[in-house]
Amino acid sequence: MNPAVKVKEKYNILRHAGTIYALTLYYQRHPTPQVRSVLEKASQYLRDQPIYPLPNQNNLLAVWSEPQVNHSGNPLQVKLGGTGLGLVALLSMEKIQPGFTARSDLQKLGQFLVYMQKEDGSFYSKYIPSQGGRWDQWQSLYYPGEAALGLAMLYEQDQSQIWLNAAAKALAYLAHTREAQTNIPADHWALLATAQLLSLTNEKELPVSKELLINHAIQICETILTERIRNPQHPNYNGGFSKQGKVTPTATRLEGLQAALMFLPANQEIRQRIQSAVPPGINFLLRVQVKEGNFLGAFPRAVNQIAADTPDAKKFNRRVTELRIDYVQHALSALIQYLDIVED
Repeated sequence: MNPAVKVKEKYNILRHAGTIYALTLYYQRHPTPQVRSVLEKASQYLRDQPIYPLPNQNNLLAVWSEPQVNHSGNPLQVKLGGTGLGLVALLSMEKIQPGFTARSDLQKLGQFLVYMQKEDGSFYSKYIPSQGGRWDQWQSLYYPGEAALGLAMLYEQDQSQIWLNAAAKALAYLAHTREAQTNIPADHWALLATAQLLSLTNEKELPVSKELLINHAIQICETILTERIRNPQHPNYNGGFSKQGKVTPTATRLEGLQAALMFLPANQEIRQRIQSAVPPGINFLLRVQVKEGNFLGAFPRAVNQIAADTPDAKKFNRRVTELRIDYVQHALSALIQYLDIVED
């Protein structure tokens, strides 16, 4: 929003897909022609432009991150999370317009995710043709949960056991590797994927232990709850989950906590603490939302600038008024979840 800051020309297909997901949630509450038009155009772009087969493997479709679009300087590649979220987006669009994407194409996206999964349930993070194909020299915190969510949603559509097994295997791997840890990452996508998986199966159908998944979810929620901000010196940060007043970390953590409320047993003590933490977090989001002008409704990167003598203050303060589609996407998703819970 600061006209003195020049924005580089680049585009991130993961954020594009995530935004479709949030907009479909919104459309199901407020089905207007304008939102429908935007959803159709955005989904057509996703379906028709960055999705195409792997070299010499026409049975596998992926969402490609293209250098001429993202301007990142990186080679042509597929990010696991990009295909996971692309599948989430297109399956979300199916709920609004059945048949929008050919079922065979959705299944080929699912087959790519399975192709990227290792025997232990973990994944290769990227597919880079110039580097020989599947590539795991770098790991993303969020890609496995995004892939698991896409696979669980695909299972909801066609009931194929292959998607259920792959999603459960992915979440079980995360749960097992974090079991002995005391402070695990705030992996909200894993919570969203767990909520989706448990909503589709009963305990007998689930290929992994339900107790394992619930204990993993509790671990993540405990991490998130320790990050709650109660700061009398900075009351505008209160309710958030970022010491620097960043908006999206709060929105994503609210998404995770509220997803957990969908499946945590009623006798779990942590439910009450989650229910106490969510409304102040929602109030934080509502306080920072842009209320007027050309950017009405958007969410900036952070509440305000930080002190100039703080490390990285110059870089941080330059971006405080930055608006990005994923900032809005995550906030919108969290707000809709809250309405669903309150009305239910």
